Parts: sequence; C-alpha cells; structure tokens
Amino acid sequence: MPNIASVLKEEIARLVRKQLRGETETLKKASSRYRAEIAALKRRVEALEKQIFRLEKMVPKKAAPALDGEPETKLRFKPQGIRAQRTRLGLSAAEMGTLVGVSAQTIYNWEAGSSRPRPEQLAVIATVRKMGKREVKARLDQMHAA
Repeated sequence: MPNIASVLKEEIARLVRKQLRGETETLKKASSRYRAEIAALKRRVEALEKQIFRLEKMVPKKAAPALDGEPETKLRFKPQGIRAQRTRLGLSAAEMGTLVGVSAQTIYNWEAGSSRPRPEQLAVIATVRKMGKREVKARLDQMHAA
C-alpha cells in the first residue's frame, strides 16, 4: 500500500507542472509573436535600405551636394593652380601663406599635392585669385603694418 505522503507529493508535483505549463505557454506564445515581429521589421528595414540605394543611384551627382547643405558653387583645387597663381603674382611661399593665413610649408605641401586646403582656406584662395599684383602687395603691406 502506497504511503500517503508519497501520493500527496506526486499530486502536488502534478498540479505544479500543470500550473507551470499554463504560465509558460503564454510566455512561449508571446516570445514567438515577438520573434515574428522582429523578423518582419528586419525584412522591412532591408527593403527600405534597398530602396534608398536605388534612389541614391538615381540622384545626379551635381544635385547631391545641394541636398547636404553644401554650397552649389564648389571651389576646385589643383596643386598646379596654387603654384601658377603664386608665380603670376610674384609671391614667395611665405607671402602667399601670409595672405591665406597659413605657413609657407603648408603652401609647399599644397603645391606638391601632399595635402589639400580646408574649405575656408579655399574661399580665401579664391579671393586672392581675383586680385592683381598691386592689390596683393597693398594687402601684404597692410598685414605687415598691423
């Protein structure tokens, strides 16, 4: 004859398993639903990324900088242009650097093509490009006096 304690113990274990099964079933369903939602979101993100890629290919290259907030008239830079401008104006690298606000070594690096000017320096170079010899000399004298 079975012991009443063992029968009671088995019945308690059965009831606990039944209750746990009910509680974990809802958790399993929720977990499954979340996984399905995550998979759907991943598919949607992938589709949107493909669409962005296709749209970026359709945008013309010249219109792209205007969308980013950059100015439409982009200043170009050529190392030979700096050297030609400097010789046209009859300036040394140190004088050109003083005009632009950089060192003579920086001017040499630009001319050698080992570095490039920053956008604000390109704007100054563009203004110097529009100057004549007399105006450049006057500006340099004014800078040396100050």
